[in-house]
Amino acid sequence: MNTLLRNSRTLQLAFTFLGGLLLLFIVAPIAGMYFGTSLHALTDSANNKEVQDSIWLSLWTSMAGTVLFSFLAIPFAYVLARKDFPFKNLVHAIIDIPIIIPHSAAGIAVLGIVSRDSVLGKMADTFGLRFVGHPAGIIVAMAFVSIPFLVNAARDGFSAVPERLEKIALTLGASPVRVFFTVSLPLAWRSILSGFILMWGRGMSEFGAVIIVAYNPQTAPVMIYERFTSYGLQYSLPVAALFVTVCLALFLILRLIKKQVRHVEAR
Repeated sequence: MNTLLRNSRTLQLAFTFLGGLLLLFIVAPIAGMYFGTSLHALTDSANNKEVQDSIWLSLWTSMAGTVLFSFLAIPFAYVLARKDFPFKNLVHAIIDIPIIIPHSAAGIAVLGIVSRDSVLGKMADTFGLRFVGHPAGIIVAMAFVSIPFLVNAARDGFSAVPERLEKIALTLGASPVRVFFTVSLPLAWRSILSGFILMWGRGMSEFGAVIIVAYNPQTAPVMIYERFTSYGLQYSLPVAALFVTVCLALFLILRLIKKQVRHVEAR
């Protein structure tokens, strides 16, 4: 018994050590970025109007893409969780395509459907809307590369909801729409919220697809790249550090809110 306990502790220590190395691998580059940036340079970047506009553009376009495409992603995720149909595995694979293809290729693919010569581009042009070099194009590019995170998270959330609860509500006279909004959606909301956060964060950090569809106006990742290629590491580092700080602060706030709501529900 003592030998088993000792072996278990040894294994736990080994796994903890490996986990510590993984955390160091993640934290070290970020910490190095902050140590390589002076407070003066960080303050100057924070007060720079172009930097402020690029960070704000990244935030709101990614959020807009997340909210707009959620009206497609969440109902579709419910279908994937509840229904069996031919080629369902193929559909799952198609959903994951934006994750595995190179992001420059994703940008070219998006550009092919939103350019002025495309059907969508011509339709948008009749309403005075354009995608290339416009925030609308940024929204589409961000949503394309990040939508799998929301679909997959929402699907897993709906799959975890017991079907018997939905059937009970149906037998009590509730319509399918009411069951979805009063039973399925509330019980799956944690997974959906996680998908929202992941999709927003993934879209906000996108570079390859965005730079092809809309180099200007510049999102924060595009501005960081432009400053790096034009002026070097020292000029791009403060902008990168500031953008990472904003992202970390936002995600920390969202996680704390989610945790607080979970505690309230548990009472």
